[in-house]
Amino acid sequence: MPRAESRLRKYLSPVALGAACLLLLAATASTGSRSSVQLPEGAIHPTPRQQEIAQQVASNLEHYHYSRRPIDKEFGAQVFDRYLNGLDGQHSYFLAADVASMTQWRSGFDDMIHTGALEPAYLMFAKLQQRNRERIEYALSLLATEPDWKLNERYTFDRDKAPWPRDVAELNELWRQRVKSDALSLMLTGKTWPETADILKKRYQRVLARVGQVSADDVFESLMNSYAAVYDPHTNYLAPRSAEEFRIQMSLSYEGIGASLQLVDDYVTIGSLLPGGPAAAANTLKPNDRIMAVGQGHDGALTDVVGWRLDDVVQLIRGKGGTVVRLQILPAGAAPGSELRPVALTRGKITLENQAVKQEARAIQVGERTLHVGIITVPGFYEDNDARNAGDLNYRTTSRDVRRAITELQAKGPIDALLLDLRGDGGGYLPEAISLSGLFIDQGPVVQLRNTDGSIEHLDDNDPGVAYSGPLAVLVDRTSASASEIFAAAMQDYHRGLVLGQTTFGKGTVQEVISLDHRWSQESSGGQLNVTFLKFYRITGESTQLHGVQPDIELPARINTKDVGEGALESPLPWDRIPPVAFRADAPLGEVAQTIAKEQTQHSAHDADYQWLVGALAALEQSRADHSLSLNLAERQRERTTQEQQALTRENARRSADGLAPLKALSDSPADEQPDVVMAEAARITAQLAMASGITPAASTTTTAAAASR
Repeated sequence: MPRAESRLRKYLSPVALGAACLLLLAATASTGSRSSVQLPEGAIHPTPRQQEIAQQVASNLEHYHYSRRPIDKEFGAQVFDRYLNGLDGQHSYFLAADVASMTQWRSGFDDMIHTGALEPAYLMFAKLQQRNRERIEYALSLLATEPDWKLNERYTFDRDKAPWPRDVAELNELWRQRVKSDALSLMLTGKTWPETADILKKRYQRVLARVGQVSADDVFESLMNSYAAVYDPHTNYLAPRSAEEFRIQMSLSYEGIGASLQLVDDYVTIGSLLPGGPAAAANTLKPNDRIMAVGQGHDGALTDVVGWRLDDVVQLIRGKGGTVVRLQILPAGAAPGSELRPVALTRGKITLENQAVKQEARAIQVGERTLHVGIITVPGFYEDNDARNAGDLNYRTTSRDVRRAITELQAKGPIDALLLDLRGDGGGYLPEAISLSGLFIDQGPVVQLRNTDGSIEHLDDNDPGVAYSGPLAVLVDRTSASASEIFAAAMQDYHRGLVLGQTTFGKGTVQEVISLDHRWSQESSGGQLNVTFLKFYRITGESTQLHGVQPDIELPARINTKDVGEGALESPLPWDRIPPVAFRADAPLGEVAQTIAKEQTQHSAHDADYQWLVGALAALEQSRADHSLSLNLAERQRERTTQEQQALTRENARRSADGLAPLKALSDSPADEQPDVVMAEAARITAQLAMASGITPAASTTTTAAAASR
């Protein structure tokens, strides 16, 4: 194994695994040396421990981050802006005068982390707590009177670019509309006003209670992440409790649904899905989906969790393997008050077995010919470290399991082409991206790495021979990241296969874990830093950072590329390029891809399943585009009825074309009758690739002697 590959085993590569695990409400900082700022009585104060940790965080960020950027005045001003936005990103708590008063500390945020005198940040958080209490108390007072549902008014719920309210009267009007919107969402589910008022009262009281439950660690973690996030979105600080949660998730040994969560504007939100977990396997949750309620078992009462602490919701969702947890989901991008989607998941243990590759064979009709396409699903790039360290020569890895899958597919009958499904694959061990590429290319460089000092090295597949030499396609989506992007890029650069689907995530960086425990006892751990320390590049010299891997043939997906991906995150490292390395590629596939893409466009225009998906995506985009909603109950009911009828019409058109009985209501649709349209289209394209490559149907592909001995 190349030296760099061995070194990379201890580093992180999955996308968005840092503070997204347990990032609580955006908070504040810590204090160390004396400051002239006096915190009000009862306010959260920084601790001496946090004062020292802050200085360690500053030192590690400046010395080990890829950019080597110093925390100076300009940097500190950006931290202030990030921190303020984290406290009140929707501009719904602070008054304009509050923000003007806080601006006096903007020029001092660089010194704060170096000295540990973090009182100004804690004072900003104290002001947020004050305003938060005032707003919730006002919201509770509004529940005494049922709103006038006949008024024609609209509520603008997306306020991240709106100015802060000028006075209390303007703030009160904003919150009147917000409370009315919350209530209308519940009324649309058939609840009466007394029932609605009771639910909201309990919800707001929970929020009010949570205001007083924020700890110094919560505040400190959020402040440190304001510093880390200015470097890039994958560098982050985890307080002790969050670091333990991170350790549990990385160990793949806990029982739950396999999703990382974050708190965004009082909503517990899906951050990412862990490969092989129940949520990823069910394919019913997407990044940025919001969890509105949680129920236990198939018929347990649903508990409204809006306004809950994140760790409390995590504990509610996590549970014994084999048990069922039900979620009510507000889809990503949908306006508050939109129809909620029920999701039932069976908890399971997140293990290597659950995230292992799977395979199947499909017979695809192309004209008068039938071709056999092998499909291998790769949910993650893994290695069984425990077995490897124990000396087991047969320890499992992604590349070994894919090789085994190819062998098993060929043993059941010759395959004419192979399709690797990397949708939702957020990465894993980078060395496995090299090894997996080596199954399909006969030696050569796979990826280049550039370190913080500017030095460049490339990682090669040094094993001769291939495991599969026939037509190949790789299916990706917006959540395919890191190691997935390395593999897809290599197959594209070597002209080894066609890449299908969406442009990938665009994460071209790797993080190193830096423990801050060594100066503290176990009881007062310092947490950990995940620091970006290198970037990787394609063998052609272009970075996958930000740009991702663009498919040769695009296919639709429910994931909005504007909301998900490196470009949707704040402060991503820039795209750039380095010199290419020498490699020998196969014949270009450009003309083949153009021919197949043209045929695919013609075919999809008349395919009922494909048009069903396109129609559903268009409706979803229309919903996402509107950043305000009506507060007139009758109008909202008409809007929802219209949307439901349109969706039912699309569904029944698809069912009719597929020979299925029509539905009377969308809720009657069995989950197993929802087709994976993208997979079906990708398999058909892969079969066409085989035909274009001159493959005789049912002809077997070969495994070289060198590959067989590997």
